[in-house]
Amino acid sequence: MSLHSYTRLDYLDAVRAFALILGIIFHASLSFMPIFIGWAVMDISTSNVIGIFALVSHSFRMELFFLIAGFFAHMKFHQQGAVAFFQLRIVRIGIPFIIGWIILRPLLVSGWVMGAESMQGNVNVLPALTNAFTMFESLAGMTKFLLVGTHLWFLYYLLIISVSVVVLRYFIELNSAVKHNILMFSDNVIAKLCYSRFAILLLAIPTVWCLWFMDHWGVDTADKSLLPHIPVSLLYGGFFTFGWLMHRQSELMEQFARLTWSKVILCLSAIIGSVILSSFEMSLAHPQYTLLKAGYLFSYAIMMWTLVSLTIGCCKGLFKKSNKVLRYIADASYWLYLIHLPIVIWLQIAFAELLFHWGIKLVAICSLTFFISIVIYDVFVRSTFVGATLNGKKRKRVIFTRQIKIRNERYA
Repeated sequence: MSLHSYTRLDYLDAVRAFALILGIIFHASLSFMPIFIGWAVMDISTSNVIGIFALVSHSFRMELFFLIAGFFAHMKFHQQGAVAFFQLRIVRIGIPFIIGWIILRPLLVSGWVMGAESMQGNVNVLPALTNAFTMFESLAGMTKFLLVGTHLWFLYYLLIISVSVVVLRYFIELNSAVKHNILMFSDNVIAKLCYSRFAILLLAIPTVWCLWFMDHWGVDTADKSLLPHIPVSLLYGGFFTFGWLMHRQSELMEQFARLTWSKVILCLSAIIGSVILSSFEMSLAHPQYTLLKAGYLFSYAIMMWTLVSLTIGCCKGLFKKSNKVLRYIADASYWLYLIHLPIVIWLQIAFAELLFHWGIKLVAICSLTFFISIVIYDVFVRSTFVGATLNGKKRKRVIFTRQIKIRNERYA
């Protein structure tokens, strides 16, 4: 594959869509956690299974997304050049971040207000919305709450990391000798890592270093401030750069994502280790606390990298041929993730007090969220300037166009 041509890789589209859709399921599951974690609402039906799912899914979904983002960013950079690349970043990342925050932030605040009321046995929709919109009365209020409490923080970090990598590349290119040495060194390191049987263990070492300086065991959610969270920036920047460098040698992605039984066993062992050791996070007085934390973070890092690798490998095996349904979901996934959180929270509040099993509620919340989001996408986004902003160009409607066609044929 030429570095200067763009070829749509369906299996990587599937990987990116999976990472975003997993995030929707992750957020939908949080109301069923067995302990209150500060989420908008806590359901009357909870499960320890959700705690394990949240731990595992949160360990790799964003890392997977940033790795694929780095891979495609390098592809786009060499296809379009630096100026067009920056323009595309602003349009596809910057604009959705700003506009999305302005539109979604009041809905999220209202969700938190209603969630607190729900746990007290009373929900008032209109007052909750009214209180949420009061935050826009002053520019100072907007600045104070910018980025806080939304799921769009990842766009902010993606923009910062993308610009940082390209700026670093520019300074490296100022000296041809330095450029040659750095590129040769980085290409050799990435190639050796991807071909090595011990790649996961080697990659886990710098990952543990980033994780050690997080505020909590595991990966922090960096939605508290516009000031970049350094450990989070380094972690996601590392995955982005890894993907960027892998695209320089087209065969490396296949090597990195190869499926082996040893990798599966390592992944399962890391998951079990992480789940067991996670129970010690709050045991600050434990005489072996530092050792337990180190063991947890090493297991966590291995779980992270093996799940990233195995997910890409599975998608490569499953989606070898072009698929219209897959491409539609891949195109829609960005919109789905942007819009999903207010819908999820409002549905969680609606289901919170119902006497159903948590599994039934979770499936219902996810299904309704996907349905509502897809309908909005197909009718108001896909074929409009919004779709062009998110997906690069306008695309024809699929669902409702087909329904209209069937209806017309029936009455012809």
